[in-house]
Amino acid sequence: MDKPRAMGILSGTTFLFALAQSLCTAVFTISALRVAIGVTALAASIVVKPLVPLHRDAIRIPMLIAATAGAVVNLLVLAWIWRMRRLPSAQWRRREISKREKRSERLQVVLAVATLILVALEAWIHPILNHGRSAF
Repeated sequence: MDKPRAMGILSGTTFLFALAQSLCTAVFTISALRVAIGVTALAASIVVKPLVPLHRDAIRIPMLIAATAGAVVNLLVLAWIWRMRRLPSAQWRRREISKREKRSERLQVVLAVATLILVALEAWIHPILNHGRSAF
């Protein structure tokens, strides 16, 4: 194989790994934003009266959709990372995952699953409490 072609392949591979690392960084950043939004929503729920006008389907439903999409994307990216780690072609560069990384990944899964459960509970309970009937 000639030198320019080998450098091109090496550069392309390096770019793909950099892209994968950027995706991981984006997922962790988005997750931190989701936690911040959740904590803010919890704090805001203490002051219910000013929030009553915001309790409209036009605001509530897109927020539920965004939360669901974020949780699903987070779980899909984590599954993709775990699958990539298990590939035979990745064995030569495989390293032990630090306790911090393991804890972070577990936290991501717990938060995503909790988000999906809370969205499902909201979709089930909201119509009962506010309209006297179940959505299901």
